[in-house]
Amino acid sequence: MQDLITDPWFFAAAIPSVILVGLGKGGFGGAMALIGVPVMALVISPVQAAAILLPILIVMDIVSLWTWRGVYDRTTLAYLLPGGMLGIAIGWATAAFVTVAMVRLIVGGVALLFFLRWLTLRIGQRDGEPRPQSAWRATLWGAVSGFTSFVAHAGGPPYQVYAMPLRHAPGVYAGTAVIFFAVVNAVKVVPYFALGQFDATNLTASAVLMPVAALATLAGAAIVRRMKPEYFYNFMYSMLFFVAAKLIYDGLTDILG
Repeated sequence: MQDLITDPWFFAAAIPSVILVGLGKGGFGGAMALIGVPVMALVISPVQAAAILLPILIVMDIVSLWTWRGVYDRTTLAYLLPGGMLGIAIGWATAAFVTVAMVRLIVGGVALLFFLRWLTLRIGQRDGEPRPQSAWRATLWGAVSGFTSFVAHAGGPPYQVYAMPLRHAPGVYAGTAVIFFAVVNAVKVVPYFALGQFDATNLTASAVLMPVAALATLAGAAIVRRMKPEYFYNFMYSMLFFVAAKLIYDGLTDILG
């Protein structure tokens, strides 16, 4: 325990990681938050990074729930949450067989295809048309989001594939995403504990980083509240592209290396 919390290289990676995740939790969504685990994994294993981040994510969820209280879309949650719970169950059942590299490749590929679709529509000036709710699409992408969130805290891009084309106001989008991932992260605690991913070292590191997490989450919410919808979505899609490229690169490197 002492080695980790006194290691300056750990905090050099962990603090920027937590800030990025906090900004994402504050309203910028999973695209920015996805960068957190890879950054922290520069100095510790990805599995340990994920274990340290989960309690921090839950604290961020609490801050975000308070910040965005009363601002959400009930229909979107009703459609997505059942799939999310299914995805967590699948992730738990297949934890011994699915590697993080595989998940990174899958999520990165989905995110890249989604970005290219948006870019094509934008060139055709059709990106502003809201897509209607769909039970089957919500179940599919909710399950993918729950699964990838369980395995690698990478539920953001699949969630965005369903939620972003709905074209909600930035605040409604952020508030809805906050509730979805708050529920998902809370449910993940039980299987994470059962799989032995919580120990004194990781929980101590989580506790030390939590004040940074809370401040970054509040900062993210403050920025999103002041952004115009067109700027918000352009930024989100751009972030999605860079995260997709990073995930594909990391996945291929792990598999081929």
